[in-house]
Amino acid sequence: MKRTVILTGITGFIGGELARRLIKDGWTVAAIVRICSELSSIEDIHSDIKTYIYDGTNESLLAIMREVKPDVVFHLASLFLVEHTSEKIPELINSNVLFGTQLLESMVVCGVNAFVNAGTSWQNYHSNEYRAVNLYAATKQAFEDILSFYVDKFKISSVTLQLFDTYGPNDKRRKLIKLLVEAFKNSYDLDLSPGDQIIDISYIDDVVEHFVRAGIYCLEQKTAKSECFYVSGSRLTVKELVQDIRFFVRRDANITFGGRPYRDREVMYLPPVNAKTPPWNDAFVRTSLEQGVLKLIRK
Repeated sequence: MKRTVILTGITGFIGGELARRLIKDGWTVAAIVRICSELSSIEDIHSDIKTYIYDGTNESLLAIMREVKPDVVFHLASLFLVEHTSEKIPELINSNVLFGTQLLESMVVCGVNAFVNAGTSWQNYHSNEYRAVNLYAATKQAFEDILSFYVDKFKISSVTLQLFDTYGPNDKRRKLIKLLVEAFKNSYDLDLSPGDQIIDISYIDDVVEHFVRAGIYCLEQKTAKSECFYVSGSRLTVKELVQDIRFFVRRDANITFGGRPYRDREVMYLPPVNAKTPPWNDAFVRTSLEQGVLKLIRK
């Protein structure tokens, strides 16, 4: 049976790749964007999706939900800020709390009851329990608390996937692994922190696989519940990552550890993932770090 989804965050790296995968699998994709959204990153699939404009009002989302009648909603849109400023607080709240709440309310009115949400591991700063790294992570947790209310009262089935770090070809973000690959390929100089912090990185295809399976999982649930799972990949220190990429690329670069300080509230170690492993976690083969790096090099 052909399924229909509403997807937010399609202009982001993960959202765009998820859209491509859903289209490939035969899903009908309706994307919610803002008037100011830059759509050049999805030019290759623009004819395969239908885009709807969110103008900030409940009414616009309700009209979209009534027209699309989705089987499941994938909510990946967010505003990411490592450090916030006073001027950015309204935008952060609107993007990460208000928009999602309006989305849930429109789902309730239209009888849509499957919801997949993107969370962040930064909601667990050096702790198994909630402790936000920054205001961005705090807003993500605030929305999850609102989501729990909607699940409990209105019987929505939801899954939140808490992401660590992601990478892959076509990623426009200046992520560490991308900078390292470029440095080794071109023999660049690169200043890093002392490099003892532990990171967890997943190749984009694996992350997308988790989202697709989470959507199917929500649709198949017979009872409404809110669940949260980690998406975990390769876990290692930054120093170890540098050593591995040097080996994979088989070139050298001038990497200076300690060339810049750790940032404020640097995440030095990560929460264990065993207690929040997705039930489908062993159902597919992951992309190894070596395979992922080599794909970056070829791209």
